[in-house]
Amino acid sequence: MKRIVGRIALAAACLLPLTCTSALVAADYAHEIQAKKMTFAWTVNDKQLEVKLSADTTGWVAIGFHPADRMQGANYILGYVKDGKVSLTDDFGDTPTGHKPDDKLGGTEDVTLVGGSEENGRTTIEFSIPLASSDVNDGNIDSQGETVVLLAYGPDRDSFKLKHKFRTAMKVNLTSGAASAL
Repeated sequence: MKRIVGRIALAAACLLPLTCTSALVAADYAHEIQAKKMTFAWTVNDKQLEVKLSADTTGWVAIGFHPADRMQGANYILGYVKDGKVSLTDDFGDTPTGHKPDDKLGGTEDVTLVGGSEENGRTTIEFSIPLASSDVNDGNIDSQGETVVLLAYGPDRDSFKLKHKFRTAMKVNLTSGAASAL
């Protein structure tokens, strides 16, 4: 009997670190929100916001921060994956229903690509942006307060020119993870 208990204890001791390690590797981001078929995951890391967006599309996925009037005034990050390569753009909402690349409006690209994939009809992009950008079009993101976040994804085609297939807006506290619909 002691031998059986000893073997069980030894097996548990060997398996426990593997289970814990797997759980730690899977927890890449501090917070996650599901919005229909789209996921927004993030971590505030010092002066950076690390983001993972994914949606059930083979087209683009996007996020916008702090719109003033519908889409206008928001800082947008859009991305898609084509042939294993990620295309990412940093845009600014220049009208209530549109946006253009920052660099065409006197701003700068202030997004750092981390990675991306397109598997089983789902597009995922990962990137980081500064919470306090020097780009006049980006504005600052207060991680302690409420941040208006726009999430969207496009149809199954790799083009930033196509209109969204899905969109939603919410208020999010990026530090606590608390969120509410608008």
